[in-house]
Amino acid sequence: MTTDGTGSDFIGYPHRHLLGIEGLTASEIRYLLDLSESYVDLNSRSDGRDGDPRCRLLAGRTLVNLFFENSTRTLTSFELAGKLLGAEVINMAVATSSVKKGETLIDTAMTLNAMHPDLLVVRHDQSGAAKLLSEKVNCAVINAGDGSHEHPTQALLDALTVRQVKGRLEGLIVAICGDIMHSRVARSNIHLLGTMGAQVRVIGPPTLMPPKIERLGVASFIDMRAGLKDADIVMMLRLQVERMQGAYVPSIREYFRFFGLDYDKLGEAKDDAIIMHPGPMNRGVEIDSEVADDYGRSLIRQQVEMGVTVRMAVLDALTRQIRVERKDED
Repeated sequence: MTTDGTGSDFIGYPHRHLLGIEGLTASEIRYLLDLSESYVDLNSRSDGRDGDPRCRLLAGRTLVNLFFENSTRTLTSFELAGKLLGAEVINMAVATSSVKKGETLIDTAMTLNAMHPDLLVVRHDQSGAAKLLSEKVNCAVINAGDGSHEHPTQALLDALTVRQVKGRLEGLIVAICGDIMHSRVARSNIHLLGTMGAQVRVIGPPTLMPPKIERLGVASFIDMRAGLKDADIVMMLRLQVERMQGAYVPSIREYFRFFGLDYDKLGEAKDDAIIMHPGPMNRGVEIDSEVADDYGRSLIRQQVEMGVTVRMAVLDALTRQIRVERKDED
């Protein structure tokens, strides 16, 4: 397997786009994680990156970040990942674009397509938006979050973070806690972790639990202590207030009492259980500040760091596929 990040045309991820984790095989996920591992050193290097051939991997290619929702970690990490690999990176300011003048998503796609970008990263508040764009443009499309559907690169970076600490994914007990109903992060992680052999539990109030969630191969709990029992990984989620229509919890205070992570509830998990959160965190709502800042057990900072690494790998993998497709056309 080629995982050296030097631009080999070996295809371990034979797809033009990355629209979700659902449907990917274990070997395809493992390939992306292995490729991500090869970029850890490039991302963390502090002695300069000049001379590393990977920094020219995307030279001459254009990466467009098209974000219809606000983002800090995801947008910045895609921008940095593209620049580290030598791409020309364009961040489209949707707030000042023609979208605000009434242009449809399809019209935006046609406009972008006429500019011939190589890679398009899309975040949108509607589920299915990234897939729709992928059907209208010629470039590779990466889903950076679409509504309550999926966020594939977040699941990949979470998996990479876990694998670096625990050495594996198979057999681990992972408890995903909070607003499961509205969380695209939860859905992508459920698909990835289940495919890779982890045991996944979801924990939350009945009002924030999707109906028939067990069909995805998870065990569901409305009692946080029971759900955290002997867990290896505790993954907290924020309340997606912007996607809620109506009141899903009686009060923030009561929500934290029953579903906020503090040391008392964490005591139900294994002694070496690690804590994760995709961000942004609402301290005192879904997680206690002291727990979030427990650098012996919290991997929240490492998740951010792995975000750049994973996104470099995804850009690399899709660019390899582009090269192969163009060779076939020739």
